Amino acid sequence: MKTFDKAIKADIIKLTKEKEKIKRKRRKKENMKLVFIGAGMMASSMSMPANENGHEIRLVGSPLDDDIIKEGKETAYHNTLKRQLNKNTKFYYLSELDEALEGADAVICGVSSFGVDWMLDEIYPKIDRKLPIISVTKGMVNDEEGNLLTYPEYWEMKLKEKGIDRKICAVGGPCTSYELADHDDSLVCYCGEDIDTVNFFKEIFETDYYHISTSTDVRAVELSVALKNAYALAVTLAVGLAEKREGIGAVHYNSQAALFTQATKEMTGLLEYVNGNDNQIELGVGDLYVTVFGGRTRKIGTLLGRGLSFDEAMEELKGVTLESVVISKRMGEAITVLDKNGKIDKEEYPLLMHIYDIIENGAEVNIPWKKFNTEDIK
Repeated sequence: MKTFDKAIKADIIKLTKEKEKIKRKRRKKENMKLVFIGAGMMASSMSMPANENGHEIRLVGSPLDDDIIKEGKETAYHNTLKRQLNKNTKFYYLSELDEALEGADAVICGVSSFGVDWMLDEIYPKIDRKLPIISVTKGMVNDEEGNLLTYPEYWEMKLKEKGIDRKICAVGGPCTSYELADHDDSLVCYCGEDIDTVNFFKEIFETDYYHISTSTDVRAVELSVALKNAYALAVTLAVGLAEKREGIGAVHYNSQAALFTQATKEMTGLLEYVNGNDNQIELGVGDLYVTVFGGRTRKIGTLLGRGLSFDEAMEELKGVTLESVVISKRMGEAITVLDKNGKIDKEEYPLLMHIYDIIENGAEVNIPWKKFNTEDIK
């Protein structure tokens, strides 16, 4: 009798899973109404594969996106991504948020690290709790004890304090916005505690050029890709140092590779500390690689390497969102506290701590090469 009951139970579970699978397939074929909060480059580029899959795109600007929305309403051209979005993309000012959310099937958070608390206080409470949410914002938050929280963890914790219980999925992995918009083959990872919701988003966005892996370990994925911003800044110091010696355009790969090697070593150590062996280091390394070769992080690392002070470099890049600076500062603060409390040894992270010293104390670039040396005797 017990064997029979187990067989019946197994059949019911199998049937339920099949029904869910069919339901998800049906949902994919429907014209899903997707609301993107934040009209930044990555969120906007992600709207393109979703639109190509037949879904309706509603792009809502943050308080900093009015120029993007104005141009978008008139021409569908994105004036920071420098790409033409699909003509049927709908653009909304923040004041039109309620209209954009009407009849929505899912929400995509596209704010930068600087908009994390704004999203928490002003936007999440207004979103129907039944709507699935996925975030493209990469980064982490540190507390006074040196603990590190991914943005989804931070949002979920703070929302729970407000009496709002919701789960937030996230996107991680090596992908630049402009190359995604140009249909270059890209491989990312969508993560979330509920795999059905993760797969729901995968089915919405995946195309023959936008490839998506999935994971239920949000902490591993998000911390891995968050660290790359700080270390990409560190690696690109070598670009600026070469140009300082030999002029703009000079390239030396040995020094970049050396810093890249040290970066992966330190990233691995930090990820193992916060999440054990399940650390998704490959996503962070891939993201580090692509970030080193272009974008805002490369610019500030290069300027610092050329000899500009941190304040001078920040002034030259005034108006540019520099998430690498945010992450470097937060990581440096966390490591300092953890070292003080005897939980880790900051001497094991000389590259990151040098970046922190540059940002926090205005130190000059002076790569601590000797501290990278190791002795391995077996």
